[in-house]
Amino acid sequence: MLLKNKHIQSVYATFFRKFPPHKFFIERFTLSDGDFLEPYWYKKPTSNKPIVILFHGLGGSYQSPYIRGLMQELDRLGFNSVVMHFRTSSGKMNLKPIAYHSGKTDDAKEFIQSVKQRFPSSKLFGVGFSLGANMLLKLSGEEKENSPFSACVAVSPPMQLDIGADKINSGFSKVYQKHLLKTLNSLLEQKYDTHDMHSIINFKRKNVKKISTFWEFDEVYTAKIHGFKSAKDYYLKSSSKQYLKYIKTPTLIIYALDDPFMTPAILPKKDEISEFVELEIHKHGGHVGFVNGSLFNPVYYLEKKIPDFFKNFIMSPFVKSTFK
Repeated sequence: MLLKNKHIQSVYATFFRKFPPHKFFIERFTLSDGDFLEPYWYKKPTSNKPIVILFHGLGGSYQSPYIRGLMQELDRLGFNSVVMHFRTSSGKMNLKPIAYHSGKTDDAKEFIQSVKQRFPSSKLFGVGFSLGANMLLKLSGEEKENSPFSACVAVSPPMQLDIGADKINSGFSKVYQKHLLKTLNSLLEQKYDTHDMHSIINFKRKNVKKISTFWEFDEVYTAKIHGFKSAKDYYLKSSSKQYLKYIKTPTLIIYALDDPFMTPAILPKKDEISEFVELEIHKHGGHVGFVNGSLFNPVYYLEKKIPDFFKNFIMSPFVKSTFK
């Protein structure tokens, strides 16, 4: 019964799952604005194998258990895989005052295009988790029939960002907010060391530590640095829910009704998604959890479901998914 608890689902792998040492193949990818990303390939990529590009959640990286577990399983099944770290997320501070956010698709598009050009005979697949899932859905909706992916999976996407920001600022979910903001505030403070952030965002460094909600952080930094009018404007324009009806790539969205980061109000109605999108709703699963089995003998559902979904599109022609 413990694994039916939404909070245990959300943090179980972080605290209890261990992985053997692994040497990733690290790439430094230069962006068109002169900044850089550090994608981590599970192994040095080889031609012809299908490639899965993973997009982590807020504060995530190659060290996140949901990333490590899936990459390990994808390797076992014959896929190349790479986690595209968003700016700052690999452990190295990026060069520009900007960072990343839930709707920033331009960096991902540059990297995906590069992978496509370097491995023209490999089918590409996309997986996003949380923030990365929202970004991936928005990207797919923007690209429509021009998407480079054969299929995509979005796990626990906050498809309506304002609802997510309100939810995580309530009840026990505030614990997650405090933890995530501690990291974000620290990264923002570091930017003051190399940029005149006070002038750029009109916010004093000494006040960064006082930021206590996502609404405030996104008002003070995310919106201003990325050209939005306000946090509300950022949430409105970056939420992926409005893009779902434009998706032309077979896409699976996996969501749990007990997700402590969101409420079911973020879920789209049938007329808000395209015929290519399948919505898989679980009663339990928490946020990027979906751990079955028992506390001492866990089964990681995502690591079976995601590769199985992609296998349908390795050899088969383009197929439409269905709404559940």
